[in-house]
Amino acid sequence: MSLERKDEHDHKGWMESRELTPIESVYLTVLIWLDKRLRVVDYLEILEDLYYKVNMQMPKSHTEQYNLDNKFWYWYPLYALGSFSTVAYIVAAISGALLGFYYAPAAAAADGSPTVAYDSVMLIMGQLNLGYFLRSVHRWAAQIMVAAVFLHMLRVYFTGAYKEPRELNWLIGIVLISLTLVFGYTGYLLPWSQLSFWAGQIGVEMSLSIPLIGEWVAQLMFGGFTLSQATLQRMYILHVFFLPFITTAIIAVHIGIVWMQGIAEPH
Repeated sequence: MSLERKDEHDHKGWMESRELTPIESVYLTVLIWLDKRLRVVDYLEILEDLYYKVNMQMPKSHTEQYNLDNKFWYWYPLYALGSFSTVAYIVAAISGALLGFYYAPAAAAADGSPTVAYDSVMLIMGQLNLGYFLRSVHRWAAQIMVAAVFLHMLRVYFTGAYKEPRELNWLIGIVLISLTLVFGYTGYLLPWSQLSFWAGQIGVEMSLSIPLIGEWVAQLMFGGFTLSQATLQRMYILHVFFLPFITTAIIAVHIGIVWMQGIAEPH
């Protein structure tokens, strides 16, 4: 008997061995029909096998390994800072995407009148329904993310969680906190207010102070030695296009390594 006929025979035998409800009968009939043509059951078994393997290979924490459930440090809030910063990043990303529908990265005014970018921010805060709330959520989520990432790095350092075999993830964390600061700086310039303008000017001066490559860095990052439309355009592209994709990919790698190694809890 061929394998296909054997499977069909087994299915029919199982269906005849007990009384099936109408819903079960329809479900099994559809499943058998799809399985003959698309091998649905094979793929479902592969997914089921993968699910159990993933759960069996999940590293145990020290708490699970040494039965330390009654220890206070297991519930210590600082061990949630990594997850907290990730949630803040997701909230900032969603609220920022919604703000992007109304923000215009244009610095057209040069006679002392408000710029197009600044006017778009004022429109969001003053005329858009829940606009003030939306921008506040984005702003506070970004600030909380910076604080959470910084405190997370301090916790990792003072508990020695950066040591072998977690050196690579520590370096990835340094890259992530650097990207977080760049996120904050580029976002700070987008309203193109007086605070934004002078923060950008400080950035230009800092770039020019770099030995040998200072002028090249200023040209690349700010579009010249003075702030202009090119500066705002660069900050917008970095903040909205480059940084989110790069940061999301690195966060995924970072969390993947934590999953493989387990959380470095103190003994």
